Amino acid sequence: MSAEGLRARIREVPDFPKPGILFYDITTLLKDAAAYREAIDLMVEPYRGVQIDLVAGMESRGFIFSAPIARELGTGLVPIRKLGKLPAETISVEYALEYGTNTLEVHRDAIQPGQKVLIVDDLLATGGTVKGTVELVERLQGVVVGLCFLVELDFLHGRDRLPGRPVTSVIRY
Repeated sequence: MSAEGLRARIREVPDFPKPGILFYDITTLLKDAAAYREAIDLMVEPYRGVQIDLVAGMESRGFIFSAPIARELGTGLVPIRKLGKLPAETISVEYALEYGTNTLEVHRDAIQPGQKVLIVDDLLATGGTVKGTVELVERLQGVVVGLCFLVELDFLHGRDRLPGRPVTSVIRY
C-alpha cells in the first residue's frame, strides 16, 4: 500500500473541532490492520540503519505510532506527556497553541546526555508541539536525529518552524 492508499483511509471531518476546520481523523486508518502496519513501516523506513537510542512519543496520538516504531527499531520509548501526568521529577516546557498555551513534560532521567532520539507524532501542523518536544530533549542533552510524522499539513508551514531539523512524513496535505 502506498502513501496515497493510506491517505484514502483517513476520514476528513469538516467543522471539527470548530467551524472552518477540516479534521483528519486517523482512527479509520488505525482500524485497518494492513493500513496501520504499512503506516508504521513507511514511518520507520527512513530511520533504518540510523543510530537511534530512544524514540520519544508525544501525547497522545503520538503514542500510537511511537511504541511500535521503538519496537521495530529496537530502542527504548520515552513518553512526552501533558502537565501533571508523570509521577517522578520532570522538566517542562510551555508552548503556544492557536488559542492559548499548553505544557509538556518529560521525566528528568528519561534521556541521558548524548543519546540519539527520534521524535514521533501522528501529525505535524503548526509545529508548536514538536518544537516544545525538541526543547525538552535538548535540555536533557539528547541529540534529535529526526522528527517523524504520519501526516503533515503543508499549508500550516510547521516544517518552517523547525529549521535545520530532519523532518519526515508519510502523507502530506
